[in-house]
Amino acid sequence: MTKKYRSSFLAILLLIGILVTSCAGAADDNAGETPPAGDGDAAAGQGTFLERAMNKEFAGTAVKMFGPFTDEDAVKFDAAIKPFEEQTGIDIQYEGSKEFEATIAIRVNGGNAPDIADFPQPGLLANFVKDGKVLDAGTFLDMDKLKQNYNQSWLDMAMMDGPNGDIMAGVWHRVNAKSLVWYPKKEFEEAGYKIPQTWDELIALSNQIVEDGGTPWCIGIESGAATGWPATDWLEEIMLRTTSLENYDKWTTGELPFTDESVKNAVKKMSEIWLNNDYVYGGRKAIVTTFFGDSPKPMFDNPPGCYMHKQGNFITSFFPPGLAAGEDYSFFYLPPIDEQFGKPVLVAGDLMAAFNDRPEVRAVMEFFTTGESVSGWVASGGAISPHKDLPLDAYTNEVDRGIAEIILNADSARFDGSDLMPGAVGAGTFWKGMTDYISGTVDLDEAMTEIQAGWTTVK
Repeated sequence: MTKKYRSSFLAILLLIGILVTSCAGAADDNAGETPPAGDGDAAAGQGTFLERAMNKEFAGTAVKMFGPFTDEDAVKFDAAIKPFEEQTGIDIQYEGSKEFEATIAIRVNGGNAPDIADFPQPGLLANFVKDGKVLDAGTFLDMDKLKQNYNQSWLDMAMMDGPNGDIMAGVWHRVNAKSLVWYPKKEFEEAGYKIPQTWDELIALSNQIVEDGGTPWCIGIESGAATGWPATDWLEEIMLRTTSLENYDKWTTGELPFTDESVKNAVKKMSEIWLNNDYVYGGRKAIVTTFFGDSPKPMFDNPPGCYMHKQGNFITSFFPPGLAAGEDYSFFYLPPIDEQFGKPVLVAGDLMAAFNDRPEVRAVMEFFTTGESVSGWVASGGAISPHKDLPLDAYTNEVDRGIAEIILNADSARFDGSDLMPGAVGAGTFWKGMTDYISGTVDLDEAMTEIQAGWTTVK
């Protein structure tokens, strides 16, 4: 090699060395920067996305949320997340709508999805999951931590079928329980009645009340176009207590038909109370014509027109004014039926799902897996947390605290079945078929066939 070419070669090597050194320095300078959207590597900062957010790594960013919370609920939600916003510098921009179900579909399908949406109906979310439009929360959340902080049933209910298999469609935030039986506390105790621990004891208590000249139950299912929905709640409760969770899940997806013996057996068990004229205030015929919100009011007559009413925790807003929880009324857990299925609880709640993938979105989603995310709402009343890290003493009233305890101690939990079913069934033939059966216009087999027919319109 001549001196001329040797000099050129050495110059090229020197230039390469300078470029390599420069790139290495640039890499070091950028080592702490946030990864681009969609990058699942949390190693750019220290700790989880939530921990990084608490270190203000994502300060100045915004997360857009959309959900059904309006009016007072929206105010309570905003107040609950404010400490997080102040600590992290992330602006959670929440927008609520009473037309959430219709609007979210328009936004998602129109390419204008919010970063996070709050779904009170998992069945609606499942449609977006199936289309591959929802972020798999399981790709960035620590499953061991989730298992420590949630009953396994909540995690099971968050798993949904995506284009490439099951994904964790979201995380549970605020919830409520339906497996509650309300009673007039003072009169109940003065009569010497004891809270039943089993279904047999519940029936025995009902018989005792009849023998004492009273009426055990107040039941009403009239609700305008939605007449019949309280009956579906009762059937769902009994399904959870008389068959497996696997069967319950298959039932809500149409794999287990209403004509199956396990479903009919549950209706028969329900009928022990509903179709007994001695058990129900006004008799069987009154159930269909009594507005569900008015149905518990006879409990507070003097003497009580009835002593028990099964409904979710929202029903207290329909009680006569001036009544005090723990004094004028209380509640107990609807007892189990078959011990092999333990003590399940029927629930409703809010499932937070993400549509856009950025570090600050992941941080907010992780925040929603903590009791701290709902603690402010719990303190103000009207919210129950499914998180194990929120202590019971965080609840400021006896009703919410007692409901939280039932949810946390449940052997299993499942979402309202009719809300999981397609509208043609869950809010259609299921409501109508149960109403027809209770009114006596059709028998059991006819009612179940009528309800099952709704599935033919969605398959």
